[in-house]
Amino acid sequence: MEEHTEIFDIEIPRRGTGSIKWDLHAELQPYWIADMDTPSPECILKALHERVEHGIFGYSYPPADMFDVLTRYMHDRHHADIRPEWCVPMTGCVPALSLVARTWCKPGDAVMTCSPVYPPIRSVHRDAGCDLIEVPHVWDDGAWQFDWEALEKAWQPAARLFVLCNPQNPLGRVWTEEEVTRLAEFCERHEMILCSDEIHCDLVLDEQTEHFTCMRLPDRLRRRCITLTAPSKTYNIAGLGFTFACIPDDAMRDTFRRTIGCTLPEINCFAYVAARAAYMEGEPWRQRLIRHLRRNRDLVYSYVAEHMPAITMHPMQATYLAWMDCSALGVEDPQGYFMEKAGVFLNSGAPFGCPQHVRFNFGTTRERLLKGLEAMARAIG
Repeated sequence: MEEHTEIFDIEIPRRGTGSIKWDLHAELQPYWIADMDTPSPECILKALHERVEHGIFGYSYPPADMFDVLTRYMHDRHHADIRPEWCVPMTGCVPALSLVARTWCKPGDAVMTCSPVYPPIRSVHRDAGCDLIEVPHVWDDGAWQFDWEALEKAWQPAARLFVLCNPQNPLGRVWTEEEVTRLAEFCERHEMILCSDEIHCDLVLDEQTEHFTCMRLPDRLRRRCITLTAPSKTYNIAGLGFTFACIPDDAMRDTFRRTIGCTLPEINCFAYVAARAAYMEGEPWRQRLIRHLRRNRDLVYSYVAEHMPAITMHPMQATYLAWMDCSALGVEDPQGYFMEKAGVFLNSGAPFGCPQHVRFNFGTTRERLLKGLEAMARAIG
């Protein structure tokens, strides 16, 4: 075993800790919700311990340098030049997506997106009482693509908002600068706001692939954008609840803040402390994590190809969530099938828009990963 992956292969029991992943379906082995089975980096644990030792946990305000830390990280890691005042802290990406829809859409309007996609993106239109326009991604030339012709045909004057997922969950596709720019121009042409969910931006596994954030778009396009990101998936701190929305346009940002009003709780002190430590000191750990996840991804692909050839998997560039096409198995409900026959719990593809798929979380130890894959292979027979 490579030295840099050892810390990610230590088995840590999680049952009985109030974990949604492990305790919600405690009779099954979990490979579903985007939550890794590894402790957060030492820099985060140290910062949290220091905060706990203070002993008082009242209402919290961002540390004085919080947004300077954010903007420096975005510059150093993603080559994005943003200003601290553009950043709006939030308790999570899903509440942020809902608020974006409620800010710019009303009954009779529509939200556009491409599927399959993270289920809340397919459902936030309901929070605004509006409609959903959904255009499938297409597999072409060895990669998942936007169907630009279908997008133009599907657009309706009622569309006010386009929600992008980049890197794409569950497809694992990292959209290029050309693709993101073309989508932003599509939104500009049709007078839509572009909201980009980039929560997986620091989980690009391919060494030659770079994430292109909407925060790097030309100013005229960027001013129509809201970019959401967080350290939660990368550093395994989703339970602490810290996200930020980058909104360059002053008027849009003011409108968004008014919609927030009193609808969200304050961000807790531990969330700020953990996020700050992740962005300031977490990079060496992140590099080791990427190597571990890349190894796990390659293991999933090779194992499925050898032992479960009826399952189709396309190449993925990012995230620790493998998208499996189970159509050839001939079962009505692949998630239910693997629950019953293999004792494993996977995400059903139905909420993503593809009922014959499942999503498999390989952000775990090698031992647990193999245990799940072997159980699935035995179930297929």
